[in-house]
Amino acid sequence: QRVLHVDSRNYYGGNWASFSFSGLLSWIKENQQKTDLSDECEDWRKLILEDEEAIPLSSKDRTIQHVEDFCFGDQDSAEGVEEAGALPKLPVFAAAAAQGVSPGPEESPAAEGISLGSEESPAAEGVSPGPEKEDPAVESPGEEAQSPEPEQAPGTDPAGAGTAPGSGAAPGTAPGESPLEPAKAEPAPSENAAQEPKKITYSQIIREGRRFNIDLVSKLLYSRGLLIDLLIKSNVSRYAEFKNATRVLAFREGKVEQVPCSRADVFNSRQLTMVEKRMLMKFLTFCLDYEQHPEEYQEHESSTFAQFLQTRKLTPSLQHFILHSIAMVSEAESSTLQGLQATRKFLQCLGRYGNTPFLFPLYGQGEIPQCFCRLCAVFGGIYCLRHAVRCLVLDRASGRCKAIVDHFGQRISANYFIVEDSYLSESTCTNVCYKQISRAVLITDQSILNTDSEQQVSILTVPPLEPGRAAVCVIELCSSTMTCMKDTYLVHLTCPSTKTAREDLEPVVQKLFNLNTEKETENEELEKPRVLWAVYFNMRDSSGVEKSSYAGLPPNVYVCSGPDSALGNDCAVKQAETIFREMFPTEEFCPAPPNPEDIIYDEDEIEPEESGLNNSPETKPEASAEENSSGDEPSELKVLKYYS
Repeated sequence: QRVLHVDSRNYYGGNWASFSFSGLLSWIKENQQKTDLSDECEDWRKLILEDEEAIPLSSKDRTIQHVEDFCFGDQDSAEGVEEAGALPKLPVFAAAAAQGVSPGPEESPAAEGISLGSEESPAAEGVSPGPEKEDPAVESPGEEAQSPEPEQAPGTDPAGAGTAPGSGAAPGTAPGESPLEPAKAEPAPSENAAQEPKKITYSQIIREGRRFNIDLVSKLLYSRGLLIDLLIKSNVSRYAEFKNATRVLAFREGKVEQVPCSRADVFNSRQLTMVEKRMLMKFLTFCLDYEQHPEEYQEHESSTFAQFLQTRKLTPSLQHFILHSIAMVSEAESSTLQGLQATRKFLQCLGRYGNTPFLFPLYGQGEIPQCFCRLCAVFGGIYCLRHAVRCLVLDRASGRCKAIVDHFGQRISANYFIVEDSYLSESTCTNVCYKQISRAVLITDQSILNTDSEQQVSILTVPPLEPGRAAVCVIELCSSTMTCMKDTYLVHLTCPSTKTAREDLEPVVQKLFNLNTEKETENEELEKPRVLWAVYFNMRDSSGVEKSSYAGLPPNVYVCSGPDSALGNDCAVKQAETIFREMFPTEEFCPAPPNPEDIIYDEDEIEPEESGLNNSPETKPEASAEENSSGDEPSELKVLKYYS
């Protein structure tokens, strides 16, 4: 199937994207101004025939709200400082020409007839007008049909790593193609972690902005989760590298401490007494096969997991560790069964790649969508940025969507249409009730829990500080994840919204970090990491919305949601597979791609030498037997352990 991905934004990935520091500043400015992408004219309405009906799409992104950014570092004449190695921005008037887009005839039935895509898109190379054939699938504008994540984008040239959105380059960099090879990154500093952190100024952050890869959404990958299984099955894992989350932390009685996860961690822990160690191991062993012992929990099924833990004769510290750091479920809302399932999932993921259940992709979570889209692009997918879609064209007789009309007045026909929720108009979403996610991103000068190694990837769940609030998930990333500059840490905070993001998250930030400037810092605040820069924003959570909630959508138009508030990616994978099954019920979801030399071309098709496929680095055969291994310990998933 051929796929056309059309996106009105000037960067890849939508709300799944990641940015360099300067790119994030541009994104912040854009969302604070909220300029409406108004139509110069509505001539496209004249293209709708008598037997057709138009479903207008939104020209304004309403998924991001309440954006507030703060600088706490030394702003020592940062004005005029430029990002090292940044590419010059393209003039606004040349944006369309840079992609090779030219207004075509009134109707263009085939996606092959449009020369679209950015310079970094592998699919954009060698695309030329072809015969008039219907495109089986058009994505407008959020998700490619066979990708397990919405709003996914192709891999990019290393020069585009972290460039500002205006440059037209993807925000992430493909690991393995970057001049900064992750395997050759700077080694872990050996200095004593207790020494005074280096002074980082705002101008340094600006100058080293390309060292940052800041995700709009913060997630980790469960080592036995649906996404890892899909990466291995589809062989997409070849495009990414991962790092173990090195520790799980807990916040208790005003202090941050490390939680023992594995059997070895439990018995080596100095925090627990021998009695507590036996209690913990006994309970965790029960959780692994709790379904075999229903008599142990059946009478507590109507209780919360927190109440169930109190009946197990566990000490308060063990109850806290299990509830907030292992199961990571709500103290007031999660049932006993939900808590047991979450605990078992955590335990089953231990030991596959490290002592914690989690992996993090180098260069940020924004790399994962690009990995899937790169594979799609290699096999013919086309990606077009800065290319708005005005409406869906509905055939009155059949009730199905037959085409889209873009901002050039071109019609593109297809059999299926996948639309990201943010592009639907207010009239279509009248009956939809959205949730919100509160997000904060901090740049700090030291870790929230200093140890001998500075290169730690940590996850911390902070319990609600007051009734009615949600627990806050904190993920701290070090420089070896290729998401921040040396001597800094990138901290992501996420929780379901009850108020604005700043109101939800600032109390937690104040508990964990020092928000004062260096001159205002009091003695008791000296031990806390100092926040150098911070941004807060609310993001729409459209997961869980049923298609029937949207008004007037044809049956062959599918809606994909943006990111959800969960730690893992299971929701996105399930949603992508559900949409794919409805479109192609007899096809396999994300099968392993064939090696290029195994592809048999029909006589009337372009020969591989002419199509340029053989010149693409993504299509080179993997000679290693590891790549085709389907064992339980898949070595094709490249997990870097140099800094653990």
